[in-house]
Amino acid sequence: MSDPFDGAERSLGQLVASATAEMSALVHDEIALAKAEVRQDVKRGGIGAILGVVALVVLLFSLPMLSFALAYGFNSWTGGHNGDGGWNLAWCFLLSFLVSCVLTVLLGVVAWMKFKKVKPPTKSIASAKETAAVLSTVKPHPRPEQAKGLDKTLDKAATVARSSV
Repeated sequence: MSDPFDGAERSLGQLVASATAEMSALVHDEIALAKAEVRQDVKRGGIGAILGVVALVVLLFSLPMLSFALAYGFNSWTGGHNGDGGWNLAWCFLLSFLVSCVLTVLLGVVAWMKFKKVKPPTKSIASAKETAAVLSTVKPHPRPEQAKGLDKTLDKAATVARSSV
């Protein structure tokens, strides 16, 4: 192939090959940029999802054991262990449930804060918009004079095709 910068005109095939290679490189670069941006946000989102699942697991598995332990602990703390009565066990169980709910809310807030840090890939979006803007302003080149003869040939072929139908 000849050097495209030697001053000689390039053939149509060379121009198409060059445009195709440049467009392919542009698409590959934009895909690489999108991957790099998304990879970091996926990691943040994954951490947030894991913390949310942990919050649910803590709520489900700790409620039975923690509720009993806290309820009897509150009853004992209020004097129920020495026969003075203390708080009613129902109030002690309700208080232990509220403690579990507070823990769940705290873990949920931490998970929500991690999810809020996930952002769209702004650089990739801007680059894609810029590429679309450039491509939308491209105008086709006018056909050379030799193409007029080709148009007449195409018209004759269309006439032949219509007459055979």
